[in-house]
Amino acid sequence: MANVLTTGAWLSAPIKRPSFFERLLRVYAESRQRQADRVVEQYIATHGLQKLSDDAERQIGRLLVKAGQ
Repeated sequence: MANVLTTGAWLSAPIKRPSFFERLLRVYAESRQRQADRVVEQYIATHGLQKLSDDAERQIGRLLVKAGQ
């Protein structure tokens, strides 16, 4: 009988595929993150910011809340 450590059986074991719901949720979360990134990039580009101030962070937060509605 072969030893599991010498045959590498654990390395070739099938990997559980995520469910449809898990994949759908991941795609949705990634999409929302990309949208939020675009909103922040657009704000920084239009205001020409070199450093984020407290006011800029508040404005970006408000924009993200609006974009999520």
